[in-house]
Amino acid sequence: MITTENIFNGLNLLVLLGWIPLFIFPYSRFTKKLIDGLYLPFILCAFYIYFLFQTKGLFSADFSSIAGILDLFRNSTEESAAAGWIHYLAFDYFVGCWIVNHSIKKGIPYIVFISPLICTLFAGPFGLLLFLVLRFFYKRFTLKDA
Repeated sequence: MITTENIFNGLNLLVLLGWIPLFIFPYSRFTKKLIDGLYLPFILCAFYIYFLFQTKGLFSADFSSIAGILDLFRNSTEESAAAGWIHYLAFDYFVGCWIVNHSIKKGIPYIVFISPLICTLFAGPFGLLLFLVLRFFYKRFTLKDA
């Protein structure tokens, strides 16, 4: 039987499998096709929309205050929690793909982008910020040396 829990677990596994080529084989043709095709973000976004429409409270939520956000979490269902988590999975993975793709295009070495990539998996915005800072300093120091 297909349940919210089964879909949730399947998507978690799928996205973890999607991160593996980014970490281990970032320069491979397979990873390039995976990144360029954006297959995994497409799947995640489709399930996000599915779960979003399973929960009616999300559309009437008050996003203008922290109290409104707290009410949203207090009144959440399995479907709204799944939608929220898939939101993170989709965007963090998309950012991870961007980090790898951008690094390869700009000649940023693996040693520079691997730490931000790991941080993006576990704490999305922190990983992105770390990458942007490292990229800034990498570009600055490599341009001076050239």
